[in-house]
Amino acid sequence: MLEFLPVDEQLDLLEKGAAEIIRTSDLRERLEESRKTGRPLRVKAGFDPTAPDLHLGHTVLMRKLRHFQQLGHQVIFMIGDFTSLIGDPTGRNVTRKPLTREQIAANARTYTDQAFKILDRSATEVRFNSEWLDKLGFEGTIRLTALFTVSQMLERDEFHKRFQDEQPISLHELLYPVMQGYDSVALECDVELGGTDQKFNLQCGRDLQRHYGQKPQIVLMTPILEGLDGVQKMSKSLNNAIGINEPPAEMYGKLMSISDELMWKYWVLLTDLRLSEVETLKADVSSGKLHPMEAKKRLARAITAGFHGDAEAHSADENWARMFQQKSESEDLEEVAVRFGEVAAPGKSASAPFHVYTDDQGGATIPLPLDECVVRLPKLLVALGLSASSAEANRKISEKAVRLDGETALGNVITLPCLPARLVVRLGKRAKVAVIA
Repeated sequence: MLEFLPVDEQLDLLEKGAAEIIRTSDLRERLEESRKTGRPLRVKAGFDPTAPDLHLGHTVLMRKLRHFQQLGHQVIFMIGDFTSLIGDPTGRNVTRKPLTREQIAANARTYTDQAFKILDRSATEVRFNSEWLDKLGFEGTIRLTALFTVSQMLERDEFHKRFQDEQPISLHELLYPVMQGYDSVALECDVELGGTDQKFNLQCGRDLQRHYGQKPQIVLMTPILEGLDGVQKMSKSLNNAIGINEPPAEMYGKLMSISDELMWKYWVLLTDLRLSEVETLKADVSSGKLHPMEAKKRLARAITAGFHGDAEAHSADENWARMFQQKSESEDLEEVAVRFGEVAAPGKSASAPFHVYTDDQGGATIPLPLDECVVRLPKLLVALGLSASSAEANRKISEKAVRLDGETALGNVITLPCLPARLVVRLGKRAKVAVIA
């Protein structure tokens, strides 16, 4: 018989980030029963594979599934391959464009691969709702829909608003909450997870379970996660999403772009920190003990590491810090205009289609196209007033005392992209911005 943690300890984790539970008292009762019998709760969250990739907004529910999993309960990652044919009307003021079976199957394959970046594959039950909805047939669908009225469906916010605005509502859309509700019957769910915008659908599951003689499932709803704009729900179609398959540097950079206020919601919904730990961090920022940027960097590292590993997260952190430092430096530094002709490698002709670079030893000459502008670094240091002579500049370069855009200069020749070019040049403690044209 499985041994579960005391109910209060379980609830401490399960209630973290929950916007609403219907009902908490029922969840407590179900958890107590689970402890007595050793039977894990059956906990389901459904995902319609309407796009090939998941983003961080999807992972809010996955992380909550993971919490149940960590506590020893049976989690069901349900792929709505059948309901994707209808298209969830949640949050939509227009009918979704239907997908083909082939598109849905391709998207579903990527969903399962990505989901196991969070969930324990060996302890996850993966189900497709076509298993039972395909078998329901026309007679079964009629008997199912007979349990609901049109007026009930029109109470749903999306349908009500579209009806009031005289926007079309397709008949098949009215079937969506009924089909989602039947999923809970087929899987005999104890708990179903969903966003707050899914409340109507989740309640349909409770109603149908009662009709079929099952205990109505507990509904645990999580808040809607705003995207990078901090206003609208994270969505790839709104171009405000962070995909969980994005490269680590891109993921880290996007996380660093969110507002300080939104950061705390991300801490709660996208990490495994306890609520008390998040509150401690927040208090440290409020008191000035911790800078908000440092708190955000910790968040970005934690989330990036979760999907790409610690080494990649650390590298993304360093790269971002270097880029940010360069940007901060350049905003505060003196800008010096430098004519390219003054610092160009020998042989450059403004009228030629290319310039010729001759190496230090007077050896081979190399033709270079105009979009690769070769600059003599010692001349640039003198032009900027960072060095008194080319000889001194050469010595400093050999001592690795010169940095260009945060990187140590490794030679006395640098190649720039097409002009004009902007470069942060640092020698020791002194730095200037060279604007070369």
